[in-house]
Amino acid sequence: MNAAVLNAPHEIAFEPAAVPTLDADQVLVRVSAVGVCGSDVHYYEHGRIGPYVVKDPLVLGHELSGRIEDVGSAINQNRIGSRVAVEPQRACRVCEQCKAGRYNLCPHMEFFATPPINGAFAEFVAIQSDFAHDIPDTVSDEAAALLEPLSVGIWACKRAEVGPGSRVLIAGAGPIGVILAQTAKSFGASEVIVTDIDAARRAFAAEHGASRVLDPTVDAVDGLEVDAFIDATGVASAVRAGIRAVKPAGRVILVGLGTDDVELPVSFIQNREIWLSGVFRYANTWPLAIELVNSGRVDLDVLVTARFALADAERALTIGREAGQLKAIVYPGQ
Repeated sequence: MNAAVLNAPHEIAFEPAAVPTLDADQVLVRVSAVGVCGSDVHYYEHGRIGPYVVKDPLVLGHELSGRIEDVGSAINQNRIGSRVAVEPQRACRVCEQCKAGRYNLCPHMEFFATPPINGAFAEFVAIQSDFAHDIPDTVSDEAAALLEPLSVGIWACKRAEVGPGSRVLIAGAGPIGVILAQTAKSFGASEVIVTDIDAARRAFAAEHGASRVLDPTVDAVDGLEVDAFIDATGVASAVRAGIRAVKPAGRVILVGLGTDDVELPVSFIQNREIWLSGVFRYANTWPLAIELVNSGRVDLDVLVTARFALADAERALTIGREAGQLKAIVYPGQ
């Protein structure tokens, strides 16, 4: 098969690679579509994310859909031909975190496109059968691939305890911010406020999930007294401002990746007993993600602004810098 391989920062090569061999519990997926994530771009530009360092050639891409081409010896042959969205991780299933249902925190996790595990910028991938989720024909290949970032949105909204009547503030109107806005709305939030410095992105968010949009360079969010604040920027000033918008006993969820250390208004957090947490991927989110898209409550197709063949994967990793771009999709079969 062919794969797009990161050999060094700013160096992607289109190379032949071996088709994965299957364990008994795995399926072989012919990849249909792969979304480009900010983490893929970060690895491309810097060769690392925190403790995860690219030391050997790495195949990027972890937002994917496809069709089952073959199955391991323990899997029913009837799965062959099924259209699936892939949950791109393999947990050990026996550690303390896995047994508690928090398999996203498994210390032995093998996650696609996280060194040294290869990802989906390739024609085929192997995954445990139960992490290849069947999708209805009403869900496009692109939307099926983007169930992965939607899962991040679902996990964040669950951690924020968003529910009917909640008032939610979201910093950032990029792909994750828009997904968060749609997810919060689908969870029953009565008001979803989105901030972004880019006017075009604010306008897009206003059309796709936000009740109200604000320009953080002009509009202060202090005193909004929201139930939950979710940061999708990783920008320290946005995090601090968002925390000050939360009412007593409210929740703050950090999704965006920024610097490793951020100064926080600790006395404000203490005095209001604000609950603050990060999110690390997701667990048990795909069934709900599929339902939200299939029912029309979340529109992922609208996020796709650029499409590329596998041989043009490097261009897909850089186009996000251009105005008007939200989500690039790579098609390994092209």
